[in-house]
Amino acid sequence: MGVYRRPTKPEHPRRWVAMEPASTPTRINEADDPRISEYRNVRDRDLRGAGSRPGLFIGEAPLIVQAMLEFPGMTRSVFVSDSQVDRMMAMIKSSASPGTPLLVAGPDVMNEIAGFDLHRGVLALGNRPDPATRTLDRIMPPLDRPASILLCDGINNIDNIGLLFRNAAAFGIDAVILSPDCHDPLYRKSLRVSIGHALRIPFHRSENWLETLETLREHHRIELIGTAVTEDAVHLDSIEEPERVGLVMGSEFEGLGAVSIDACSHLARIPMTAGTDSLNVGVAAAVCLHKFSRADRV
Repeated sequence: MGVYRRPTKPEHPRRWVAMEPASTPTRINEADDPRISEYRNVRDRDLRGAGSRPGLFIGEAPLIVQAMLEFPGMTRSVFVSDSQVDRMMAMIKSSASPGTPLLVAGPDVMNEIAGFDLHRGVLALGNRPDPATRTLDRIMPPLDRPASILLCDGINNIDNIGLLFRNAAAFGIDAVILSPDCHDPLYRKSLRVSIGHALRIPFHRSENWLETLETLREHHRIELIGTAVTEDAVHLDSIEEPERVGLVMGSEFEGLGAVSIDACSHLARIPMTAGTDSLNVGVAAAVCLHKFSRADRV
């Protein structure tokens, strides 16, 4: 299976309003300052989905901001409380995005802007990757080399989608493919659970799941293996690892959909002790990815 490759730097539209670079932090004294309009009411706007900030997303906590800064053109600004200024200035200056504007506010103003008590005191506004850079042909490994990909069918739990990206990074997965009804991996909480790996792992969101699975099988020569707890599922260890494999994970309650089941060459189950019938999807994915990934790991 494929050795994990750092994705190429994604293309991002540059639409931000000019601000001072990080070497001169910009002070925000009022919650209605137009320079932080995209940060306002973070929680409520997140609940309305990606459409509440077209083309944008919010990152929360230093680890996530660090990941965002790895990609020039992604981070429009970083917004922090007074206690985080020195740390974030140093992070920005040493990153691949040293000109990123740094906005600073007191904790009361910051909490009023965010709409909740922001314990970590760090937010960042990012440009979403251009979908044109995330087509199957752009993110899939070439046909002359092994490949390991993770497919998510109907994973709409915010924690699970983040955990699956974290697992994908740990086991050297080349790409993640999302069904149309999967949760947004760049949702603030999902991104935090992924500890930033949803930005690093190439991913593609399908618009037609059946068509996507057929393309993976026929054009990219991916053998699809699904996970299930049904009677016709075979022991995980009995399946020989394909050279180019796609592991298909379904939601914890619904499992794999009929389209995914029909597209899989095998359905695999993880052997467990009597009286237990399932694992959290993130745990199950980790067990299976350990088997199907041949990435270099220490």
